[in-house]
Amino acid sequence: MLLTVTNTGSKTCDLYYYPAVNFGDAQSVPPVIEDSQPQAVTTLTPGQSGYAGIALSNGNDGTGTNGRTAKSLSVYFFDRNNNSISPAATPALPTKGVYVDDSLRVTYWLSSAQDALTY
Repeated sequence: MLLTVTNTGSKTCDLYYYPAVNFGDAQSVPPVIEDSQPQAVTTLTPGQSGYAGIALSNGNDGTGTNGRTAKSLSVYFFDRNNNSISPAATPALPTKGVYVDDSLRVTYWLSSAQDALTY
């Protein structure tokens, strides 16, 4: 799944670290895919977008457990000191929800959608 954020403001902003995503009533956020860490902070000028990939499940290899369908998503951002910023963004998911399991992982914020989907 590709998570896209767009700077709709009038000033440049930075996307620090990775999105802390929470699907449904999950008790914790999934870990980040360390190999996706960019060499620099993803900076967005007005109108520019940043991306994070979300590996929802491990598919058919059978390593994921506790599979479930999530119908809501909360996305938390971090400031430069790694503190969570509230409130969360709550983007819409498909009406039928998305399937997630315990193998759920996210990438760091990246400037390219293609790079975010590589992981």
